[in-house]
Amino acid sequence: MRDLSEIRKDIDKIDSQLLELFKARMDCAKEVGRYKKANDIPILNQQREDEILDEVEKKGGEYGAYARLMYTNLMELSRTLQYNIVGGGEELRGLIANARPGIEADGARVAYQGIEGANSFEAASLLFPTGELGCRKTFAEVFAAVESGEADYGVLPVENSTAGSVSAVYDLILEHRFFIVGALDMEINHCLAGLRQSELSDIEIVWSHPQALAQCAEYITSRGYKSVPCENTAVAARDVAHEKRLNVAAICSKSAAKAYGLKLFEENIQDENGNTTRFIVISKTLCISENANKISLCFSLPHVTGSLYNLLARFSSLGLNLTKIESRPRAGREFDYLFYLDFSGNVHSASVVDLLSRLSEEMPEFSFLGNYFETDTQ
Repeated sequence: MRDLSEIRKDIDKIDSQLLELFKARMDCAKEVGRYKKANDIPILNQQREDEILDEVEKKGGEYGAYARLMYTNLMELSRTLQYNIVGGGEELRGLIANARPGIEADGARVAYQGIEGANSFEAASLLFPTGELGCRKTFAEVFAAVESGEADYGVLPVENSTAGSVSAVYDLILEHRFFIVGALDMEINHCLAGLRQSELSDIEIVWSHPQALAQCAEYITSRGYKSVPCENTAVAARDVAHEKRLNVAAICSKSAAKAYGLKLFEENIQDENGNTTRFIVISKTLCISENANKISLCFSLPHVTGSLYNLLARFSSLGLNLTKIESRPRAGREFDYLFYLDFSGNVHSASVVDLLSRLSEEMPEFSFLGNYFETDTQ
């Protein structure tokens, strides 16, 4: 067996050769890019790439799969270089260039799901302190209000740190493709509240929104309570007050308990400290502030082996941090999915706009959903 230092010397020698070959190959990619620009030829030729990758894997022998992966990345880098030469994505670049410079919050008409005291109401109040807030019964009605122009903006929960994604909202995002123009990470502290005539020992049943019930699942189980889902936490508080059942309590916010005259039995009953819900602001008008720090996209993927990996590799190569990826099944299409993706970034960065432009031309059903500032209340 050879000494490790000798093996490393050989690796260093091979790497130096590989680097020179890589530079020569990228020089050729530049020439290809100039030719394609001059002759108006699309950058991506999927059939040619697949043929090359199949041949590389065959010739790679026992390292065939590794060779395919290396060449996949090499082709991605070559295409990136060519896109920088050819340009493209004019429609997306124009959309971004003409975006409004920020949310017009003063006097804005804002729709949220639930009633006064709901977490969505609290989030909307923080985001639009001088806005005209209007409640809607369902998430779909919030989107409908924005669609019809009854509301300028909609505020919706999309994810909780304990209970996970609000799938119904993601489905509506992918259906409507409205712009996301703001976001808020709000700490959620749940309380157990009941009638003033009740005692904690009387409680057998708790009412709340399914997300809140999930966020307090261990608490509920440990006390042997039966849980009943409601439209949202504030509706649960309101209904407990109206029903006047001594053995029923609501899991709701402290403000909702106060609004509906309930007595607080226990506070901060969520299973995890730092329980946080992420809310988004939707609009039919694209707004991008100077300090925007989050970008959202949706798209489907080509039915090509490794397409998701190749997509994620693009973000990695630019050092961009993916913060969310959500897949939702397509109705009536077996094993076909739409993807929602968040990453940290700002479209004032040339490399970010170049990446988005490439994706807009390559990814089926691509939509740029927005670049916005995400506020954290903690």
